[in-house]
Amino acid sequence: MAVCETCGNDYDMAFEVHAQGAVHTFDCFQCAIEGMAPICEHCGTKVIGHGVQSGEHWYCCAHCARQEGTQGLVDRIMATTGS
Repeated sequence: MAVCETCGNDYDMAFEVHAQGAVHTFDCFQCAIEGMAPICEHCGTKVIGHGVQSGEHWYCCAHCARQEGTQGLVDRIMATTGS
């Protein structure tokens, strides 16, 4: 069995996440998110989707980034067809 690094549960169905050269062990996705997801620097939510990054700062969306003074980030860019 393996011990979850977030909650300490010794669980026979734990799994490993390999990221950036490190190996992490969790007993559920909730603990993996709690242990690994960055936190939006504006609203404090866990960034479990793509999020947006400005330098070393992480935000859950472009709106939160703008609220912190970041300019030029958008959540979605309309594709052009070139025709």
